[in-house]
Amino acid sequence: MSLLTRKFKEVSMSVLPITLLVVILSLTVVDVKAHMLIRFITGSLIVILGLGIFLFGAELGISPIGNLMGEYIARSNKFIVVCILGFILGFLITVAEPDLHVLAIQVDEASGSRLPSTLFLLVVSIGVGILVFIGLLRIVYEKPLNRLYTIIYFIIFLLGLRVPEEILAISIDASGATTGAMTTPFILALGLGVSHLKGGKSSEEDSFGMVGMASAGPILAVMLMSVLAGVTDIQGEAVEFTHHSGILKPYLEEFPVVMRDILITLTPIIILFLAFNKTKFKLSRKNRNKILKGLLYTYIGFVLFMTGVNAGFMEVGRLIGYTIASLEHKWILPAIGFLLGLVVVLAEPAVHVLTEQVEDVTAGYIRKKAILATLSIGIAFAVTSSMLRIMIPGLKLWHFLLPGFALAAFLSYKVPPIFVGIAYDSGGVASGPMTATFVLAFAQGAAEAIPTANVLEDGFGVIAMVAMTPLVAIQILGYLFKLKAKKEGVHIDHNSGK
Repeated sequence: MSLLTRKFKEVSMSVLPITLLVVILSLTVVDVKAHMLIRFITGSLIVILGLGIFLFGAELGISPIGNLMGEYIARSNKFIVVCILGFILGFLITVAEPDLHVLAIQVDEASGSRLPSTLFLLVVSIGVGILVFIGLLRIVYEKPLNRLYTIIYFIIFLLGLRVPEEILAISIDASGATTGAMTTPFILALGLGVSHLKGGKSSEEDSFGMVGMASAGPILAVMLMSVLAGVTDIQGEAVEFTHHSGILKPYLEEFPVVMRDILITLTPIIILFLAFNKTKFKLSRKNRNKILKGLLYTYIGFVLFMTGVNAGFMEVGRLIGYTIASLEHKWILPAIGFLLGLVVVLAEPAVHVLTEQVEDVTAGYIRKKAILATLSIGIAFAVTSSMLRIMIPGLKLWHFLLPGFALAAFLSYKVPPIFVGIAYDSGGVASGPMTATFVLAFAQGAAEAIPTANVLEDGFGVIAMVAMTPLVAIQILGYLFKLKAKKEGVHIDHNSGK
């Protein structure tokens, strides 16, 4: 079976569950108009096609570039090179991430322009750039991952006590939006390239953790901006959601916009690759063209994927959330939220990139299916908790996030170190474009229907919850691995988890 065919098979099995769930709801609980349902099913087919092509292209193009850049950084072994190049790579790939642009516009509109989209983009991208070079320095100088995470999240905990709830929600939502389908493969490969060239007993452990490190940058940056610049009062009214008519029109409107956004995303990577290839990598013409071909596949797949999600999923998600929250039996909302969380993570492109790398790096010891199942359960609880928070006025976001991050920090000292990196990486990849569109729209629809809820706080906080729960869930899986190995008398290597 060819690589492309295998990708399509995997993607189909991932996207079909959420498609079936929406179709069942539209035929039973929610009155979804025929044109809207047909548009959603059309979007599902486009998402399957686009996601398959994207993953195929990422394996041929994005991952090799990240590996090459990582190896160059490790080979230089110079503090200033790691800092400057790490910051530039982190900043450029983040400022062009489509997921972040979508969130920035939503924050701008929902805050009444108190937090402009341009400022938001720059602050978040600077935060990622700084944390990327800190993460690379950690690998180069072989510092323990769990201690660094403890320090970072202790600072986040202290800042979280000082900022208003909407800043807390937006900052962690930004964390999820930055580690999208484009950023994640690149940062994963960057960390893999540095760790493999460095070698040593901790090379497998160091292959993970970079995405988790990068996703902490936006939280720190947005919170620090709020504290230092006094950006606190950002309450605003969410823009009224408009319903589109027809089946093809939304796709035709969305397609050119997405083409432009993804081109902007890929251009810095292409320029950087060509410049470094001419001066440093000096690949053969065949290998260079193979990577460029992979980038072309990545572009085509990503355009199709984002078009299908934006034009076919968001409106249905918001309508379902609003309708279910308006029902007499309110318990249905968290129940549907649980089912939605269970299946939506399977359709996230970056999740598949991460789980495949986990299985490859550990030589099959940590199975892709085990990570996917754990993530599904964790995200199911995340969406359920978010629905309960929308329903219950006294239940606040920090009631979940701060204890959750504290528990994650505690577990990081109890599990094999490789699971720490995988867990924090999973927190970033789980909150990708599918979550930022369909699940966010579902939560905002529910918040609109419940009078006591606030769309800015309760709607945006769902991505924050999705970003937090994998930190705990994957480390619990790691602890179970540890107990199983102990029971069977198998020694688990402190660094690799094997």
